[in-house]
Amino acid sequence: MYAAARLGRENFWFSFALVLIVACLLVPTASAQRTKIFGTVRDENGMPIELANVRVAGTTNITATNFQGNYTLYTQSSDSVLVLYSMIGYNQRRRLLRNPGDSIHLDVTLSSADTSFGTAVVKGISVQTTTEQRISMTDVSTTPSTTGNGVEEIIQTQAGVSTHNELSSQYNVRGGSFDENVVYLNGLEIYRPMLVRSGQQEGLSVINQDMVERIGFSSGGFEARYGDKMSSVLDITYKRPEQWEGRIYASLLGAGGYLGWGNKHVSLMTSLRYKTTGYFLGTLDTDAEYKPNFLDYQAFFSWHPNKRWSIDLIGNISDNHYSFIPESRETKFGTMEEAKSFKVYFDGKEKDRFKTLFGAASITRHFNPESFLALQVSAFGTSERENFDIAGEYWLQEATSQERLGVGTYMEHARNRLQASVVNAALRFRTRIGKPGADNSHTLQAGVKYSYEKIRERSTEWEMRDSMGYSLPYSLDELKLIYSLKSANEVIQNRLEVFLQDSWRSRTKLGLWNLTYGVRLTYLDWNKETLISPRVSLGLLPSFSEHWTFRFATGVYYQAPFYKELRDTTLTKGLATVRLNRNIKSQRSIHFVLGADYSFRMLDRPFKFTVEAYYKALSNLNPYSVDNMRIVYYGRNIASGYAAGLDLKLYGEFVPGTDSWITFSLMRTREKINGQWVSRPTDQRYSISLFFTDYFPGSTRWRGSLRLAFADGLPFGPPHSDRSMQNFRAPAYKRVDLGLSYRLIKNEDRHITRGIGKIIKNAWLGLDAFNIIGIKNVNSYYWVTDITNAQYAVPNYLTGRQINARFSIEF
Repeated sequence: MYAAARLGRENFWFSFALVLIVACLLVPTASAQRTKIFGTVRDENGMPIELANVRVAGTTNITATNFQGNYTLYTQSSDSVLVLYSMIGYNQRRRLLRNPGDSIHLDVTLSSADTSFGTAVVKGISVQTTTEQRISMTDVSTTPSTTGNGVEEIIQTQAGVSTHNELSSQYNVRGGSFDENVVYLNGLEIYRPMLVRSGQQEGLSVINQDMVERIGFSSGGFEARYGDKMSSVLDITYKRPEQWEGRIYASLLGAGGYLGWGNKHVSLMTSLRYKTTGYFLGTLDTDAEYKPNFLDYQAFFSWHPNKRWSIDLIGNISDNHYSFIPESRETKFGTMEEAKSFKVYFDGKEKDRFKTLFGAASITRHFNPESFLALQVSAFGTSERENFDIAGEYWLQEATSQERLGVGTYMEHARNRLQASVVNAALRFRTRIGKPGADNSHTLQAGVKYSYEKIRERSTEWEMRDSMGYSLPYSLDELKLIYSLKSANEVIQNRLEVFLQDSWRSRTKLGLWNLTYGVRLTYLDWNKETLISPRVSLGLLPSFSEHWTFRFATGVYYQAPFYKELRDTTLTKGLATVRLNRNIKSQRSIHFVLGADYSFRMLDRPFKFTVEAYYKALSNLNPYSVDNMRIVYYGRNIASGYAAGLDLKLYGEFVPGTDSWITFSLMRTREKINGQWVSRPTDQRYSISLFFTDYFPGSTRWRGSLRLAFADGLPFGPPHSDRSMQNFRAPAYKRVDLGLSYRLIKNEDRHITRGIGKIIKNAWLGLDAFNIIGIKNVNSYYWVTDITNAQYAVPNYLTGRQINARFSIEF
């Protein structure tokens, strides 16, 4: 009986355990199953959306997409799971999952918040967690352009960026000079001619707007993967077309054509551009025969034989000629009480040529979509010649009484030659640690670059002035020139650059953090200098609001000396001597940038307001003077200084289907030279810029574009003088350009199926009004000195009001 009872109890407990196990298997519990949800979020054009929010309703489970639009999210399974997808500028999307299993793959497309205005697509506004912003190229081809360089002209309208010359594509960023901006094309550093002294001589930029896919721009606090410049980075990526496309255009200022073709494995883009600004230069005060002719050809070939390998080739040839034969000039200036007139009759001419070649090749091994190793080789060469012999007889007099204040002659002579070649070889690597879209992941980047630079210069310049029959500077014993320079130098320099960078994305209760930190090391054999540049930026998308984004960046940035910075120019009684300084050091700037974005909707359209405050501590400065577009350095590290300011920008769709923005900047930059504080040549205290596009009511065929610039004048002083004497300030730069375009053919939906019209996408006619208000902006000054050593600053005005007609056809 005891054994039977024991056996019965064992059977009871066994049966009870069996029933319990079956119950556990059959009855779901809250902690029994964990579901993985992953996929990609894209827009209506199939492009990935970065930093879109993905969350499970009713829970704290939330994540954000990575730069490829991928995401991964884990949640507790239940009978139904509601997943919400949202992004500023897009309609929210919901997906309800019934009894999800262990994992589920969901690819989602977010539509624009406003689907259309006619056929104009309204785009969402991207989220910016670093100091690099994405610049939109929308409508650039139909906006008025004075230089033919559409990308640079868009950059000039950004907050913290300014220009005081509509003939040039160069720009100043937060108190920096033109030389402090670095430009990359497909990861390759771009160089430009070095002898250009005026906007009239400047040709086309290597950047062709028709070939551009992506524009990244940072006005400070940029990442360690970018090179040794102190002010800004412009990062251009060319597209790889997958079908036939093209564009031809012509105007009174030039013409050009672009053709692209490709498939999944091969793509080719080629373009030819011609620019001539003679018609535009006719509005200057100087009556002359202007013959500027600028030609540019480039091609980009890309081959992807398979998913593992890709090969890219790019080439550019630029041949720029500038011929100038002046005849006469009359400039009226001064005030109502003291109006003056300056008349000159010329003899002589100027003839310049700038020819540049650029070529690059890269081969990339793709280990997976997140990892690659690339080998890049590039070469740049330039041959530059500047020649002029111009004599002038001038009269300076009161504009009302015709009383003569000065009369004299002058002669300017130059024979300048420069040849340069730069060869680069670089190795770049990138990979991601962590699952795509995960809340905790790292993106590692590293690179090494070797550069060989050889520059040879031969320069001869002199200027003679005669006032009232006396040569200046006056001497009883000998005839002297007011300025003369003779230089013969050669620079051969090797530099080695290495960088390592990590971007770490992590989510906490405060929100989504993006930390980018890295270090850059550079060695220059010219002066045996080693530079170490640590940089860090931190961005936050707070959990309490989807509208705000905060960021902070700091780092040490160097301006490694190139050819112009090495020239130690000493001026003694008008005689300039030039030697190359072997002891020159890199200029240094420590950046502190604090910024925030607020994205919102107004009138049911997306907008973004951006504010950034910055401070730059400058040391080892190499002071310089600016004459027109020419920068002349002291060639010595004898100054320290600072730049501080505030940038504001409002960006959005003021009109449905178009991108517009307005910016306002305050800035102060000064430097201390030999114990004396002076304003830097780029000390622009305020600036306002506007880029506005509009459609005519009820029609998308008519389009208007408006560009406005209002910027404080820059400091200036007598030519070839010490910086302590440059304590005058030019008038503010004010300019308004207006463009009007009419779409002759609109075939984006391919409704035209017969004739030549079936291959046309759009055809535009346009009319531009440059400087429509007719304001005379000052470019530089010509200084007249009489025998009593009294000096008069005669303004050299920029272009006046002018009309331009244009047309373009897109295929």
